Amino acid sequence: MDRDRCVDFSLYLISDRKAVPQNRDLLTTIEQALEGGTDAVQLRDKDLPADQRLALARQLRVLTRRHRARLIINGAVDIALAVEADGVHLGASSLPIAEARRLLGPQKLIGYSAHGPEELLTAHEQGADFATFSPIFFTPCKADFGPPLGLQRLAAACRISPLPVLALGGIDINRVSAVRRAGAHGIALISAILGAENPREAARDLSLALGLR
Repeated sequence: MDRDRCVDFSLYLISDRKAVPQNRDLLTTIEQALEGGTDAVQLRDKDLPADQRLALARQLRVLTRRHRARLIINGAVDIALAVEADGVHLGASSLPIAEARRLLGPQKLIGYSAHGPEELLTAHEQGADFATFSPIFFTPCKADFGPPLGLQRLAAACRISPLPVLALGGIDINRVSAVRRAGAHGIALISAILGAENPREAARDLSLALGLR
């Protein structure tokens, strides 16, 4: 791996404006999360029109630079290039990893959404830099991917994975220690921060549990 593509984050917040309470907006919530210690943000919200998603990406780029955090764009290589994001996050239905690498160049990060150990190996072979592995615990947004994998399968996947693995799916403050013991490089989550009463404190507690502070 190129040294400029070091996966130097372990608290990976995935955007979802529908997970934010009605009394807050997404950008304010993410800024509070960054203030609390979130060190990477993935712009998801794939249902937004392209122009609105691009505008949101530009705003997130300002925030993540201010807080020295990574910005990863889900799926859209063009938006990642337009806002000078740190990379993209891909899945089975996205642009192939090798093609994304050709477009992004050698220095951008590429993440991959894996749901089984074999996908972690394939993603590495194709040039990914890190992967989320899910669902570890039950979460409605990952219900289509089958039953939760659980900690034993996470641990087995982490043992064989050449990529840093971020545990995703039902992760909250009470589960951080367990997924770290299983070998996860870090955690990826949505509602535990975006839906929290105090996103800043939630992010701070999670970063402390991860040993980031």
